[in-house]
Amino acid sequence: MLRNLVTSGEYKRTLLVYKDMVVKKSICPDEKSYPLVIRACSCLSEADYGKMVHGQLAKLGFDSFEVVGDALVEFYWGVGEFEHKVVDEKPVKDLGYWKGLIVEASQSGNVASIINLLRTSVDLGSLGIGKAVHCWVLVSGLSNDLSVNTALLSMYSKLGSLTNARLLFETMLEKDLVVWNIMVSAYSQNGKPKESLENLRCMANFGIKTDMFTAIPTISSIRQLKSIEWGKQMHAYVTRNGLDYQVSVHNSLIDMYCECDCLIYARKIFDNLTNKTVVSWSSMIKGYVNHDQNFDALSLFSRLKTDGIKADFITVINILPACVNIGALEQVKCLHGYSLKFGLNLLSSVNSALLISYAKCGCIVFARKLFDEEKIDGKDVITWNSMISAFAKHGNWSECFELYNQMKLLNLKLDQVTFLGLLTACVNSGLVKEGRAVFKEMREIYGCQPSQEHYACMVDLLGRAGHINEAREVVKEMPFKPDTRVWGPLLSACKLHSQTKFAESAAEKLLTMEPENAGNYVLLSNIYAAAGKWDKFAKMRRLLKEKGLKKTPGCSWLQVNGHVHEFRVADKSHPKANDIYALLGILEFSIKEAKEQTVRESILSAYFVHQGIDNRK
Repeated sequence: MLRNLVTSGEYKRTLLVYKDMVVKKSICPDEKSYPLVIRACSCLSEADYGKMVHGQLAKLGFDSFEVVGDALVEFYWGVGEFEHKVVDEKPVKDLGYWKGLIVEASQSGNVASIINLLRTSVDLGSLGIGKAVHCWVLVSGLSNDLSVNTALLSMYSKLGSLTNARLLFETMLEKDLVVWNIMVSAYSQNGKPKESLENLRCMANFGIKTDMFTAIPTISSIRQLKSIEWGKQMHAYVTRNGLDYQVSVHNSLIDMYCECDCLIYARKIFDNLTNKTVVSWSSMIKGYVNHDQNFDALSLFSRLKTDGIKADFITVINILPACVNIGALEQVKCLHGYSLKFGLNLLSSVNSALLISYAKCGCIVFARKLFDEEKIDGKDVITWNSMISAFAKHGNWSECFELYNQMKLLNLKLDQVTFLGLLTACVNSGLVKEGRAVFKEMREIYGCQPSQEHYACMVDLLGRAGHINEAREVVKEMPFKPDTRVWGPLLSACKLHSQTKFAESAAEKLLTMEPENAGNYVLLSNIYAAAGKWDKFAKMRRLLKEKGLKKTPGCSWLQVNGHVHEFRVADKSHPKANDIYALLGILEFSIKEAKEQTVRESILSAYFVHQGIDNRK
């Protein structure tokens, strides 16, 4: 109907039908409908109405479609309000756009056009285009223009080319606060916190006064270094100089204190914030989850909803691990419902997080349903990897390899996580032959370099199957130093197959790396006990006692009627502990009785067979 109206020139009626769709019928137009509505606005020169439609389609994400983007460009040209920003937001630029922008910049020597070209090179992630524009700047004699140099510096830093950024920075004759901030931020965002702080020190030496945009990347650098002393100094500095007027600075401080294991300080800042944003809530929740304070995280999330704050997709992703850690399946379902209600499930990252959560809570069927509901072209590698990992942990190795083969048929780029999931499936199912093949394929066909986790899986797989010598060879061939993730499985395999000599070697490495881990002492002492080496067994136990170490007891959670119950080994703290242990006693007695009955029946059956009697009679 919309197409026919536009074709017939009935532009006003087109807008009335659109309004009737959206307001009265609550029908959401699609990427084919919006270009028609925008064209009607253009023909009627309805600038304000067109901008409103632009806002609606952008909110729904339809501006990512090229046909919609083209219609928007045509509309803004038509109403005389064209800006490069409208075109720059298009995901794909055609050749005509590039020609126009280059011609405009070359003819006018316009600084704004050059800056737009640099911004576009960042959007496309093309360092080559950025360097070409830089050459053009040098030839055009604009190399001393502060605005152009700032844009070049920003381009290099955003594309991760710190060497080129530093060279440009050193040759710049004029450096203002923005230039210094770009360098501080560039090093921080590219995992070089020490260099970032060194730039801050140089700023102070040159007498450059810092602002909020200096403070945020500096706090991020301190967070990466986990330096609580520098964190406190920076906190005092931003407070003293009034740089904490924006909530984003407080949010960065919350993140920093959480990373530095100072949740009390982080919570103080959070509680004192009068203008909390959803980022503030999300940062504090993430801090609790990362420190295994799952109930505090869930309590805070509950308060967020009570205060009427709408949780975004990052908050949902951050709170899901807390639900998984305490086995709160009902909470996962509630968050799934919340995501459906507010359209967060349209994001692949949320779907992957929900999929993993269902799988870890034992609901592999729900996880597979989520995976199957997502369109095949909407699934990214993370979604596929999540499903493979879920099946791997549930021992469904055949499903893992089925998904793996589908990924290969779709020509998806397999990464280290894909192969880690497959190797985990092989370990859990004891598939030595398949594990060897996957490990070989990973390196020789897909060019993925194995990490500590991959080698740990191979050692675990071979060790469990009794191939101790082969496992040791894998460790020797590692291109980097093995850590506890590799030595741990090797030690367990030595215990399983009574290889005391190799166990001592592995244990020596583990005890050097983790001198405070009681589990390693207990495991080695058990190996000595099994081998009858009681003097060494006594030595290990004595060391445990002298160091005051205790093995962390096992812990399980169970959710009944929305309430989570926690149990530990020999735990009697539960209010119904007596009833629980009484029922366990009954179950143990029933099992024992059933076993005895089975033994009696087996003996009788064997006797009847021996006597040639039909036991069915």
